[in-house]
Amino acid sequence: MTVTDQPPQTAAVRVAELHVLREQARLGPSTKATEAQHAKGKLTARERIGLLLDPGSFQEVEQLRRHRATGFGLEAKRPYTDGVITGWGTVEGRTVFVYAHDFRIFGGALGEAHATKIHKIMDMAAAAGAPIVSLNDGAGARIQEGVSALAGYGGIFQRNTRASGVIPQISVMLGPCAGGAAYSPALTDFVFMVRDTSQMFITGPDVVQAVTGEEITQNGLGGADVHAGVSGVAHFVHDDEETCLAEVRYLISMLPSNNREAPPAVHPDDPADRRNDVLLDLVPSDGNRPYDMRAVLEEIVDHGDLLEIHEHWARNIICALARIDGRVVGILANQPQFLAGVLDIEASEKAARFVQLCDAFNIALLTLVDVPGFLPGVSQEHGGIIRHGAKLLYAYCNATVPRISLILRKAYGGAYIVMDSQSIGADLTYAWPTNEIAVMGAEGAANVIFRREIAASDSPETVRAEKIEAYRSELMHPYYAAERGLVDDVIDPAETRAVLCSAFAMLAGKHAELPSRKHGNPPQ
Repeated sequence: MTVTDQPPQTAAVRVAELHVLREQARLGPSTKATEAQHAKGKLTARERIGLLLDPGSFQEVEQLRRHRATGFGLEAKRPYTDGVITGWGTVEGRTVFVYAHDFRIFGGALGEAHATKIHKIMDMAAAAGAPIVSLNDGAGARIQEGVSALAGYGGIFQRNTRASGVIPQISVMLGPCAGGAAYSPALTDFVFMVRDTSQMFITGPDVVQAVTGEEITQNGLGGADVHAGVSGVAHFVHDDEETCLAEVRYLISMLPSNNREAPPAVHPDDPADRRNDVLLDLVPSDGNRPYDMRAVLEEIVDHGDLLEIHEHWARNIICALARIDGRVVGILANQPQFLAGVLDIEASEKAARFVQLCDAFNIALLTLVDVPGFLPGVSQEHGGIIRHGAKLLYAYCNATVPRISLILRKAYGGAYIVMDSQSIGADLTYAWPTNEIAVMGAEGAANVIFRREIAASDSPETVRAEKIEAYRSELMHPYYAAERGLVDDVIDPAETRAVLCSAFAMLAGKHAELPSRKHGNPPQ
């Protein structure tokens, strides 16, 4: 009997064969490869997806995809999935797309088929208007496939850019990410990293040593703490994958699915009129005394829950997501505990990008102001504090979401204007009775205005003290700005939460249009 004479296989046989193939794809290359992954303190790609998505919700796409490359022994190694798992599921019932590198297959390296799978799932996420999460654990481009692999990265970068401001994009670094591969996370909205197991760099330690002579470890060059606290590449850093992925789920719960939706609101069970009497003790009236602004925020927001972004970088300003009366709000606040809360290059960059993110995804903005000015110094001026500070100014001026600012104490000079003052478009501006809004502090102002009179006096220190007090009484009293309409109201700190809840409820339906243009040209 010839092959053509053999009876066709039954549907049951074909289905059984399908289940075998799916099981092979699900298990991966071998038990040994899985054990090696676990030995490094890392989970497998499917275990990670299981922690990210709601149980039983994952729907895989192109599970049986295999590469078609030849040469260098590739034709003999054609595993299913080609080293990346793609699909969708839900997080708290809302659709989320995901792709996860499988380090057990080709070290998670990207080839043509691998890249095509990622392109497809990114296109699906954009079309469906749902967030996409990348679980990164790969060795970069698949060298054996040459330029085809590099072209695959180009397709990812293009899709990252087109989806920017349209759907939330979250990169979770769970292993190495080197070379051009590092640019995709940099194009996304949020980057998570895990200590000790994840690294990001353009050129690795060996290349750095060969070119510059500098010796450094992988973690020292591009580890989680470096990118969370020094470079600012990572927004969040965690000690283990389980905690990291739980935080990703929490972040997704605060974001809208796309730029056409409002962020998900919840039924408020923290009273809107809850008094904040403790604020009178938290914030010293003496503007030279530091305090923890985070404690102020925790008192104001629902249940004290804050998701701080870039917590370890540019710590003189706080950027956080929280809920006020059940509504998601993006909060920016000067942090007097670090550099007295001044604005510098890094704080300006951090805040500007956060404002842009919130504006892109319809998240209202609350700005708490206690700023003595921009940080002076040669390094700041030579480093471009003018253009970096202008980034924050541009971001606020361009934002159309509801914007409320609250001045707690100091608001001096250009930093006062940049921190969402009424003059650049804040919808409502409030102040506490402890506010000091001025071109500069009373001491500096008196020294400039009355310098000749002070110098000519027989008692310079006495005259200086008198002039400082005179300037403060005349131009820096708590109601000076309110009298001129630059502050909408001076409020009792204990009523802060009630005032903000009412104001954001009123602004919930705000609609504003920007001028017709292809795009602006923000300062770089």
